[in-house]
Amino acid sequence: MDNPKQQQFQLLEKELKSYKPVFAGLVDTIREQGVSAYPIMVISQKEVEIGLPVVDHREVDGNWSVNASTMEEFLARQIILPEKIESFKSLFDSHEQHFCLFVISDFGADFVFLPK
Repeated sequence: MDNPKQQQFQLLEKELKSYKPVFAGLVDTIREQGVSAYPIMVISQKEVEIGLPVVDHREVDGNWSVNASTMEEFLARQIILPEKIESFKSLFDSHEQHFCLFVISDFGADFVFLPK
């Protein structure tokens, strides 16, 4: 049987399937405009003060709001500590076929790499 964390990931993956075109557009825009090589989608069921709001869960057929952010903002806010930045870049780069999400939920907050 799957562990609880794996079950949560599978549920999240199912819930976010319809958001993938939005993620793809945001990632492309952030990269093409030279904002960052490390875009992060902040996913939450509540309003959060990080990134730029893009999707409000109250206005779409879904449970999640999406804010567009970057590794640089996470570094500035000390969500990613300076001594961890190279590890984060390496992890990010090893998941190039995934979207980098920062999921904020009742279970806490964590990075998740969602397959594209």
